[in-house]
Amino acid sequence: MKFILVPDSFKGTVSATQICGIMRDALQRHLPGCEVVSFPVADGGEGTVSCFVEAMQGELCSCAVSGPFFDKVDSFYGIITDNGGKKTAVIEMAAAAGLPLAEASVNGKDPLKATTYGVGELMLEAVKNGCEKIILGLGGSATNDGGCGAAAAVGVRFYDANGEQFIPLGGSLSQIDRIDVSEIDPALRNVEIVTMCDVDNPLFGESGAAYIFSPQKGADADTVKVLDQNLIDLDKAIQRSLGLELADRPGAGAAGGMGIGMMAFFSSKLTSGITVVLDTVGFDDAVKGATMVFTGEGRIDGQSVRGKVISGVTQRAKQAGVPVTVIAGDAAEGVEAAYDLGVTAIFSTNRVAKPFSEIKHQSADNLAFAMDNIARMIAATK
Repeated sequence: MKFILVPDSFKGTVSATQICGIMRDALQRHLPGCEVVSFPVADGGEGTVSCFVEAMQGELCSCAVSGPFFDKVDSFYGIITDNGGKKTAVIEMAAAAGLPLAEASVNGKDPLKATTYGVGELMLEAVKNGCEKIILGLGGSATNDGGCGAAAAVGVRFYDANGEQFIPLGGSLSQIDRIDVSEIDPALRNVEIVTMCDVDNPLFGESGAAYIFSPQKGADADTVKVLDQNLIDLDKAIQRSLGLELADRPGAGAAGGMGIGMMAFFSSKLTSGITVVLDTVGFDDAVKGATMVFTGEGRIDGQSVRGKVISGVTQRAKQAGVPVTVIAGDAAEGVEAAYDLGVTAIFSTNRVAKPFSEIKHQSADNLAFAMDNIARMIAATK
């Protein structure tokens, strides 16, 4: 028997890697000799690098780069060999421009002054380390600079109306008069860059980066308006200098506008996180001949069938004719749509009705109990 494990984390309680371990232990305990293949999943935010490194037996690399306010911080990225044989870097933008880094700094959260410069430095570190491809995960950022900081770090030049070069921040995007991409570091020119993005927000407006995401980054109501107008001005500068109209593209507003920055300055496509993961780890080959696929997340609801982990895994497994079992901390109303998608069964790990604040401390034990029972059932029907 062969089982494929592709879980997302139970946010704030159990990591995807831990979940794979718990599932594997239960299956191997009750089904001795079974083959278990683990692909822990993350959506581009915190934990993305560790999941890829775990799934692909990769390497974790440490380096110092600029933090959210140009202060040096200890950062990291992963190196793996992807399904196509390319030496690939996996980078979380939050490792250089994340909210926890901003909160720990003397500046605190301030999207007017925060930069993605360190993200560009991580990309350069990776290519100078021989990587031919970069997977960049968007999420958890403290920034609203449209990716201009990352672009400046790799050689893109931004000029104001006086012809002076500067590094745009969230609060100074409106000062961009001209953008020159001709001096981008040659080391990046032949590197494939894939951006993991699971939000579809446009760049600006009520559904854009500033209005939806910047309040959690420290912006008050007045600051939100300033940031939004600045993103409008960034879009105009991109149109003037690069001839690109990208502001309405789904995901342009992701991570403080990093989405549009990746498209405009790095010629990268924004791709759903689970699609990137499954392609990179070679899921389609691994699932052939499998007995069952196990996936899950902290809470399955109606949104889970709209491009999230469960949706992506189920669609691929269905094509291979392999049943899918979902294990989730909580199964909310509207999960029936998952059956239409191709999910075979859904199990909740919660044994007793308790508030999340209490039950979250028992998440690993509850998951182990549920998985043990599922493995017992499979063993009994062999």
